[in-house]
Amino acid sequence: MTPPTKPCPACGGTALTEIYRLDAIPVQSCILLDTAEEARDFPRAPLVLDFCADCGFVFNRAFDLAKVDYASTTEESQHFSGTFNRFAQELAAEVASLYDLKGKRTLEIGCGKGEFLQELARQTGTQGLGVDPGFIPERLPGADGQEIAFQREYFDPATIADTPDFVVCRHTLEHIPEVGKLMDDIAEVLKGRRDVGIFFETPDVRRVLDEGAFWDIYYEHCSYFTLGSHARLFRHAGMDVTKLYLAYDDQYIIQYAEPSTGRPPLDNEDDLTAVRALAAAFPAKVAEVRAHWTDFVKTRHAEGKRVAIWGGGSKGVSFLTTNSLGPEVAQVIDINPHKQGKYLPGTGHLVWSPDDLPGTPPDTVVVMNPIYLPEIGAQLKSMGLTPELVAV
Repeated sequence: MTPPTKPCPACGGTALTEIYRLDAIPVQSCILLDTAEEARDFPRAPLVLDFCADCGFVFNRAFDLAKVDYASTTEESQHFSGTFNRFAQELAAEVASLYDLKGKRTLEIGCGKGEFLQELARQTGTQGLGVDPGFIPERLPGADGQEIAFQREYFDPATIADTPDFVVCRHTLEHIPEVGKLMDDIAEVLKGRRDVGIFFETPDVRRVLDEGAFWDIYYEHCSYFTLGSHARLFRHAGMDVTKLYLAYDDQYIIQYAEPSTGRPPLDNEDDLTAVRALAAAFPAKVAEVRAHWTDFVKTRHAEGKRVAIWGGGSKGVSFLTTNSLGPEVAQVIDINPHKQGKYLPGTGHLVWSPDDLPGTPPDTVVVMNPIYLPEIGAQLKSMGLTPELVAV
């Protein structure tokens, strides 16, 4: 292991320790590829995770933003799942209960395909502006009108014409290497206003450290937060954290913030001691978990069983490529029709539709996110399929 060479992007601290290293993983995991050969030849790069003992932030110091093209044909949407849609609708309802946004301007940084902003506009009456280089207009027909508009580009304060009343950023902060600069850019957009609400949703790395969840570590995710390090980033940038909790089976950090008026920290921000211990134990933990799942898949394959994974997104790509699993996994399944018929970067696995399963039923299905177990189990049962069903 080489010693860290750059300060913490969140706090500038230098109390850094390397906790995880992969020599070569796909530089994008949500990209759609048309052939197995193209997928197997997709570019790879190293990943080196450092832990900052000063603020609890985890980041990939080997990350190179130039290797990632978010304007390419990526497919990150989870909105084809009823479970995820209900969660998004409940979040929009929570925002509506906390802020009066009717007729006011909402800016969503990293809006993806625009589904959440559309739901927020429906529930609150806000005028939305979504910014994302991967936005696809035809995926949200009729939305780019009076109430919602989109800018297909990377977020840049210079291109935001009107100061927002509310800022949303869901599942984007983890893709930003210079997280401190993003905070500066948001402050620039606010132009000194103190009456602006801010809502962020970000994966929680404390669970990853605790579980050794290697499938939740991939190249595009260059920044990893706990509740405390997330809040500390915002407080360092001159903002108060007003509400902070875990959601979606404790996988996601939900945080509300406002320009600072001097509010004291919340109780659940105090996590540094616990997180330092988890980071110290992570190298051994993740090695143990990787070995378990590699053995699990290879043993069943050796027994002549047909193994499938359910989830053709980043988790599935990481699960396969981190442990060099190839023919041991016969099928990759995903309900997103835009992924079906495409190939996963790194391994070249074809993404199947669930409708294809009755013809070639799997013996074992590994579910990439346990929150979807009931939904997937019900779908398999409706097709008359009863494979062994396990979740990572």
